[in-house]
Amino acid sequence: VQLQASGGGLVQAGGSLGLSCAASGRSLSVYTVGWFRQAPGKERQFVAAISWRGGNTYYPDSVKGRFTISRDNAKNTVYLQMNSLKPEDTAVYYCAATPGYSGNYYYAGSYSYWGQGTLVTVSS
Repeated sequence: VQLQASGGGLVQAGGSLGLSCAASGRSLSVYTVGWFRQAPGKERQFVAAISWRGGNTYYPDSVKGRFTISRDNAKNTVYLQMNSLKPEDTAVYYCAATPGYSGNYYYAGSYSYWGQGTLVTVSS
């Protein structure tokens, strides 16, 4: 499966931005999909994940209540809606996918396929 992340940009603190992860090659419905981010000089960080059946979503405390991951299997796309953005959310955001169920959804090494990343910049 090939992944294409898009939707990044510049937004003021407190604003919102929506990211998309479009898949080609295979149906994304059979994959667990995650979003990660990486700020300059920092480790890649887990942001959100959605189970391959779409019934379960996962977030770290740093984004819980502000970010929402969802999927539209008809469009073969996973979304990340980001609200109440903070300057510390500034990073390159990557989507990733792994086939079937993944209990280690928070671990970047669990994912087999990665998109190219999209830059999100939150100004204060």
